[in-house]
Amino acid sequence: MIGRLKGVVEAREGEMCLLDVGGVVYELTCSVQTIEALVIGEKTRLEVFTHVREDQLALFGFGTILEKELFMALLSVNGVGPKMAIKILSAAPVRHIARSIEAGDVKALSTLPKVGKKTAEQLIVSLKGKLTPFLEMNSSDGFAGASASAGEPMPLRLNAESAMLQEIGSALQNLGFRPQEVEKVVQQLASRNDSTATDQRVELTLESGVRFALQSLGGLR
Repeated sequence: MIGRLKGVVEAREGEMCLLDVGGVVYELTCSVQTIEALVIGEKTRLEVFTHVREDQLALFGFGTILEKELFMALLSVNGVGPKMAIKILSAAPVRHIARSIEAGDVKALSTLPKVGKKTAEQLIVSLKGKLTPFLEMNSSDGFAGASASAGEPMPLRLNAESAMLQEIGSALQNLGFRPQEVEKVVQQLASRNDSTATDQRVELTLESGVRFALQSLGGLR
């Protein structure tokens, strides 16, 4: 099993990075939080979880030990696999996810990618009361937002929408649309909700986002 890797960042895109460790290049799946902190050509250290299945071996990388620990905690919840756990970590800083679980906030958790009401409730039942260490993070523990005050509102919805916009963009590129087209329509999707009152916002999903994008992009061609 691989528990940690130190090497040079060779590439990063979406939730994937390539890490050159002494001439051996490893592909790791990481949260957006970790990916955005990586700099191509610079040395870094990633905590690693090795996921082994009968027909697959996959590596998941983490910028901090706490992020890896929350990932492992999420995996202990029935119905949550490695890919879903990474999507959850991509949507918001570790501390905010932990606070939502500890607060029993089903509504906030349900806005996270891949998480519906049933899974949100399962997260709370399984993990509430076990995440105190994550609430005591300070700015030295890693990602932006970790030093927020205890009373600061949890921006889970906005972070979840950001992660969903990335997912929509990836889906459109997989459908063959040019990066410039995808960027334009993703900006349209983002500004549509930004200009709408909070209580009137429409929840952004992969299906609704791609449908809107296809209608918009159809008019561009």
